[in-house]
Parts: sequence; C-alpha cells; structure tokens
Amino acid sequence: MEQSELNTAASNEYLTFVLGREEYGIDILKVQEIRGYEAPTTIANAPAFIKGVINLRGVIVPIIDMRIKFNLGEPSYDQFTVVIILNIADRVVGMVVDGVSDVIQLSADNLRPAPDFSSTLDTRYIVGLGTIDQRMIIVVDIEKLMTSHDMALVEEAAAA
Repeated sequence: MEQSELNTAASNEYLTFVLGREEYGIDILKVQEIRGYEAPTTIANAPAFIKGVINLRGVIVPIIDMRIKFNLGEPSYDQFTVVIILNIADRVVGMVVDGVSDVIQLSADNLRPAPDFSSTLDTRYIVGLGTIDQRMIIVVDIEKLMTSHDMALVEEAAAA
C-alpha cells in the first residue's frame, strides 16, 4: 500500500477486537452493532468459516467465524465471544470474534504498511499495522475481505 493510501485510511476511528493473541482493527463506520454470541442456524454444505445465519430484526445475516477464516485454531465460545454486525456493500454480515477491545483513532504516524510475506500470508486485506500505547493492531480492510472471491460463498449460502 502506498503511503498516500495510508494517509487517507489513517484518519479514521477503528473498532479493535481480539482473535487469539492478536488484536485487529476495522473501520468503525462499517460497524452496525455488537451482539453477544448466539448459536446460528447452520446451512448445509457451507464452508467451515460460515457458522450459519441469524435472524436480526427480520434480516437474515450470515455469520462468519473469523478465527476459522484466518486459520487461528479451533474456536471456543464463551461469555466474551461477540458478533460484530457489519454493513458492507449494502449487505449485513456478522463476524464472530473472541472479544472487542475498544475504539481507537490512528493517525498516519501510527500506521505502517504491512510487511510483504510473499506467498505465505495473504496481505491483500491488511491496510497496515497500527501502534498505539505499546499495542500492535492489525488494521484490516473488512469490506475488501468480506467482498472477496472466497467470501462470495456467503451470498450463495445465504440464498440457499
């Protein structure tokens, strides 16, 4: 990502959440609400990262488990597990995370480009790495991730 793109992206507020031992940040403007985890209705033949769907005030919302999506080991669901409801590309999607931290503001000075890991790690969805108060936050372009080719399965599964 070019420094000019970082400067544009870096003036936003981010909701930070935890997956395993890592902390991630997403654009707060994409977040509709945060809910406690409830077991969704499963969908046959859906990929493992699609936990199922929930009915949110009449809207059928696909639920994506980000721990499974990012290959971070077997998910466990407890009182800290939450679903972040997102508005992305005129769709409502929920993502399961281990917990929500807080809302932070990152300036361009606090955001660095993601290192190039060649083919071992897909960094297309990483805006950059933010540092604030000794914390390293992986800032994710959640819209790009959720509208990517492999996530197109969400539309197929929800339509089934």
